[in-house]
Amino acid sequence: MSKACLIWCGIGLIILSMAGFGGWLLSLPAASAAAVAPLVPQEEADAMLASLRPSKRERPLVAVIGINDATETTDYLVPTGILRRADVADVTMLATDAGPVQLYPALAVEPDATIAEFDAAHPEGADFIIVPAMSHDDDPAVLAWLRAQAEKGATVIGICAGAKVVGAAGLLDGKRATTHWYYLAEMLKRSPTIRYVADRRMVADAGVATTTGISASLPMMLTLVEAIAGRVKAEAVAHDLGLEQWDARHASGAFRLTRPFATTVLANRMAVWNREEFGIRLEPGMDEVSLALVADAWSRTYRSNATSYAGSPDVVATMNGIRIVPDRAGADRPEEQRVSTFPDRKPADALDLTLDTITARYGAGTANVVAMQLEYPRHIASR
Repeated sequence: MSKACLIWCGIGLIILSMAGFGGWLLSLPAASAAAVAPLVPQEEADAMLASLRPSKRERPLVAVIGINDATETTDYLVPTGILRRADVADVTMLATDAGPVQLYPALAVEPDATIAEFDAAHPEGADFIIVPAMSHDDDPAVLAWLRAQAEKGATVIGICAGAKVVGAAGLLDGKRATTHWYYLAEMLKRSPTIRYVADRRMVADAGVATTTGISASLPMMLTLVEAIAGRVKAEAVAHDLGLEQWDARHASGAFRLTRPFATTVLANRMAVWNREEFGIRLEPGMDEVSLALVADAWSRTYRSNATSYAGSPDVVATMNGIRIVPDRAGADRPEEQRVSTFPDRKPADALDLTLDTITARYGAGTANVVAMQLEYPRHIASR
């Protein structure tokens, strides 16, 4: 074949690919559905609380499991932060192997123990296992450990796409469940006996619980606090976090892949010359929930990412003892290269303020892309 023919064949393939992509883009809905979150019947809410009440210990033992190479930031840090600030359980952050847990899309943390060390210290198992989203849904060590913990009587809670990990362990077979909107079809394809429940931000069924997207870690943990310590305690923690409403209601139809979402992601990805890195200064005693939400949001714009820094390479302990490993050590960043975790505001406010700041910098489309990834109802509803 001549060189000219090869060139024209290549051009033809490019045109066909672009036409196919354009067709796919046009096939997407022009906007999210106008959906209303239905009320959750009281008997359903009561049943969820009953299913989450601890049965092994008066003061429950909670283990948050992560893999070392990529565990979702908010899913790993927020449950630990909320449960420790509530002081209703003993909470241990675990990793499959020794060394730091690199979180995705931002931050790194020094866990409390490996799963082997945890098993040696607690052969009877935990009361609750929190399972974040992970880069590998089928990590053999995680799946085997989850099955073993379930057999010992632990309630397993899959946060966001952590539901896929729980499903891969076989713990959702034949049960009611939910997950992040983007991964729902994949989860049901892999585990076809799962009974998906729409319009619920969290679902519990026979020893397991699952949630929708990343931001659902907040209401899920408040519900767990209520199951352990009662409504008054949960309301106090919710007020501390800045959450007025934290029940299971959810408008699932508002979260789906749309043409504006896809085009904004594409445009931001293509702007390779305009990437920004923002620094978050780690301070001893800082609020880990705000830190996680802010770092997560800034790292999901497809235009920017957040990195942590401190005066030295030593770990920095947050308000509730989470040990953050700085990405950078040394001098302070210029003001224009820093983002705030809004230390004088409550964590839910910090997330809203971050989304507003992203809107001011990159536009409402990018802020909506971030909120959609977080499956954050408050911001989606306000746009």
